[in-house]
Amino acid sequence: MKRILYATVALGLAACALAVWVRPTTSIAQNPDPQPLPAVQAAEPLPIKQVVLFNAGVGYFLREGKVKGNARVDLTFPVTDINDLLKSMTLRDLDGGLITAVSYDSNDPVERTLRSFAINFNGQPGLANILNQARGHKVEVLLQPNVTTQPGKLLGTIVGVEKQKVAAGKDAVVEVEQLNLWCSDGLRSIKLNEVQRVQFASAALESEVRRALEVIASGSDAIRKSVSINCQGAGERRVRVGYVLESPIWKTSYRLVLPNEQAKEEQAKQPYLQGWAIVDNPSDEDWSEVGMALISSRPISFRMDLYTPLYVQRPLEKLELFASLRPQTYGGGLNQNPELPADGVALRENFQKADLRGAAPPMAPQAPGFGGRGGAAADRDRDEARRQAADLGRELQKQMDLGASVKSVATASQLGDNFQYFIDHTVTLPRQKSAMLPIVGTAIEAQRLSIYNPAVLAKHPLLGLRLKNTSNLHLMQGPLTIFDGGTYAGDAKILDLQPKEERLISYAIDLGTEMEVINPNQVERLTKLHIDNGVVVRTVRLRQEKVYRATNRSQTDRTIWIEHPLRHDFTLVSQTKPVEESRDMRRFELKVAAGKNGSVTVTEEKDVQTTISLSNADDGAIRVLLDTPIASEQVKKALTKAQALRASWAQIKAEREQKDRDLKEITDDQARLRANLREMPTTAEAYKRYLTKFDRQEEEIERLQGVIRTLRQREYEARTAYEAYLRNLRVE
Repeated sequence: MKRILYATVALGLAACALAVWVRPTTSIAQNPDPQPLPAVQAAEPLPIKQVVLFNAGVGYFLREGKVKGNARVDLTFPVTDINDLLKSMTLRDLDGGLITAVSYDSNDPVERTLRSFAINFNGQPGLANILNQARGHKVEVLLQPNVTTQPGKLLGTIVGVEKQKVAAGKDAVVEVEQLNLWCSDGLRSIKLNEVQRVQFASAALESEVRRALEVIASGSDAIRKSVSINCQGAGERRVRVGYVLESPIWKTSYRLVLPNEQAKEEQAKQPYLQGWAIVDNPSDEDWSEVGMALISSRPISFRMDLYTPLYVQRPLEKLELFASLRPQTYGGGLNQNPELPADGVALRENFQKADLRGAAPPMAPQAPGFGGRGGAAADRDRDEARRQAADLGRELQKQMDLGASVKSVATASQLGDNFQYFIDHTVTLPRQKSAMLPIVGTAIEAQRLSIYNPAVLAKHPLLGLRLKNTSNLHLMQGPLTIFDGGTYAGDAKILDLQPKEERLISYAIDLGTEMEVINPNQVERLTKLHIDNGVVVRTVRLRQEKVYRATNRSQTDRTIWIEHPLRHDFTLVSQTKPVEESRDMRRFELKVAAGKNGSVTVTEEKDVQTTISLSNADDGAIRVLLDTPIASEQVKKALTKAQALRASWAQIKAEREQKDRDLKEITDDQARLRANLREMPTTAEAYKRYLTKFDRQEEEIERLQGVIRTLRQREYEARTAYEAYLRNLRVE
């Protein structure tokens, strides 16, 4: 809504231009303005000369052109690019000049900016409001020709604009705005509707009004912003501007033509790899004959809001009228003055022109159909069909000779830890267009394989290739289209491939080969028994086998690479060794002749340990360990001694527990005797008998208590001896 309002304000002010003419009038200026700065001429726009694209969503752009004298170079950018521009722009005047400043349209709210000018154009002010804000300034007022009560022109200083009521007809009264001027002959009041033009005499006020109108005009454009580069110097000079902006990543796609096995030429038996770079120009500016480099790197890049002005809330302090403070001084900060970075990536100059045009391959001729004739005529038809089919095959092979008509236009080289493709000619790419550039065209090593992974497809392997990057180029990831026998064979996806690196790819299902996976039962075998700090450690070896069986029903021999999961806790013990290992796979090779069967057995073993604490084990568990055949004599002797110590401790413990029960029984009986003695007269015969029994039980209690104390001590010593023996027991 605000942008629409600003546009309306701009249109209103344009209409007011008929009434307010902001041209200086030196004839009425009594105090001339200071001399203006040297004139700055607007230079021709700087065209884009070099483009460097990365895989991180950014691109480096270099503009270069010529300026003369003190000049201003104007560029426009989308608002979304201003932050990246402020973060990365580099500037050079190559022939002795200076870059004095870079100015750009502020992102401050237009209302705030307009309030900073001498005349505030917020709210779409009328002529009366504008003149009121210019009170005290000298003006020349031109009246309408039909006004006879005043001179045609008036020179004076604005006093203000007031409203007066005047009669309009018999009984009507209207308000009329009156412009009050202090002229040489005194104060004059002019009806504002009779004023045709007002000229300001002050050049400074003229500049303020012009700048305010420019702010309104720029504020109405919410999509693009202007950036002006001020250059100071003498004569004609070259100026270079570089910056990093958000840009689509460049992509790659490949075509791989498999060799013709029956070809006589050795070169025709090599696979041919062709790679294309896909670049996009999403900007609103054509790339005309620009140098281009494609770099396979992902630099760290981020966005930061440098465009929006930031304001800090400051406290409002009042003066302390009676305080007399001495001025404070502070030490200077350790400010660092960072130098501007160099011109990014150095690219070649003096390129040749090139068009991104190519011819589509011709359509292959159609094979003839067969008629319904028989006998000799049918034989001739079949011979003719075979001949035409052979011609068709040769024609298809010719069409797949990709290197005959399309050559790589890129020079590849190492760039530090990265790799770059430098386009050998200039590139012309219109705005909002994309292009394909051939960057790879070379023979490459490839071996035909069938690749089997039961997790991908359980029944059939996949037709594939084992590529070796013999191109000495860094091949970026991308889609790979396979052509075999002069026709399309399938698609594959290739990851980043360094020079001399090998990689598997698959592009179709091998329907002529059927696979079966057999999983025999798992075998467990106790392999070791030892004691460590009183803990028996049992080592059990798990043995797992997996049989991969292949049936080749095709008419050609097959070399099958079987992918088996790489489990780091298992050890491979089979005689068949893998031909290759990746981070998570072992690959085994199986060659199967046409019409034959074959199999590969993968055997792996893993040791699993279980523990038994002797301090918690009962006699039954120890007897089981003693009966284990794998246990050594030293282990059996240690277990026998541990069993004896445990038995001695257990015997003393059992005896002590029995004495505890005897003591408890007597103690419980004494409670019964005490109850009877309380209820019975002391002269009764039973009373005397109970009292005698009570005395005998007291003597027995004292004896049992002494025996229990002795047994407790012996039990403690037996348990301590057993635990000390186990604690220091280590037997292999």
